[in-house]
Amino acid sequence: RLRESTDATRRMRTAVVALCCLAGASAFTAPAPSLFRAASAASVPSLRHGAAAGARMMADDMSPTDKAKQLAGYKAVDDHVESGMTVGLGTGSTAYFAVERVGQKLKSGELKDIMCIPTSERTREQAESLDIPLCTLNERSNLDVAIDGADAVDPDYALVKGGGGALLREKMVEVMAKKFICIVDDSKLVDGLGPSFALPVEITPFCSEHTLRTIAALPELKGGEAVIRTGDCSNNAVEEGKPPAVTDNGNYIVDVSFKSNIKDVNAAAKALKETVGVVDHGLFVDMTHQVIVATKEGKCRVAGKGGEDCWWK
Repeated sequence: RLRESTDATRRMRTAVVALCCLAGASAFTAPAPSLFRAASAASVPSLRHGAAAGARMMADDMSPTDKAKQLAGYKAVDDHVESGMTVGLGTGSTAYFAVERVGQKLKSGELKDIMCIPTSERTREQAESLDIPLCTLNERSNLDVAIDGADAVDPDYALVKGGGGALLREKMVEVMAKKFICIVDDSKLVDGLGPSFALPVEITPFCSEHTLRTIAALPELKGGEAVIRTGDCSNNAVEEGKPPAVTDNGNYIVDVSFKSNIKDVNAAAKALKETVGVVDHGLFVDMTHQVIVATKEGKCRVAGKGGEDCWWK
């Protein structure tokens, strides 16, 4: 019986070793864990863009466009963020790299005692993964600097923002900053707002079709075609068969596309803001302190205060 017990124990040990070997081998073939935890597309914008940016960041073969975005994001933090500041963190594929840079400099000790305010749930999750201290406007209403990207920049440094679905929080945070630094690659520079990127407008879900028609009928938006964004809030598109995209704030987004430049950006912004049912819009006017523009050749140019005059008129 003792011999039988010993043989059984030996067989059990052999089986355990085999299982361990199999588990070790699978560790090399299993897919890498996601950079961010999953989130419901119905309540929080998709994190796929953040995860994709993280994958690109770690790759040696980043595209020229992504390298330009990284260059602009890093320069904005290096030039404008100092220890002890309250910093607004933007949302999107370019702002991703600014958030990354803040995390790097905190980890290295170059930055200390800073507090950051994220402009979306997506950015909040990225910042938390980098151990960046966070708060909201409820705790700190005044910011030293905010850094964010844009979907289009005109010669007056007026912006179209909201392609990622975070325009309301972005505007609430960035309007409270002493300096708002816009970071873009040179493909976002335009001679007028409208044709290059549809204008996002955040609206209440209540009677959304009515608000859509009201927006489309505004004289200040003449020539614009308005549609409700569907599917993923950060996709800036209409996905057939999908329900309306929902922002972090539980609202819908109307995208207004144009074939020619918006004639009067200030008038359009005012008309949208005065429309009942509109929460806010993606025109950021008279807010930009500086525009950091990165080129695919790996250089940065700075327009605005402390930089050059606009060169893309």
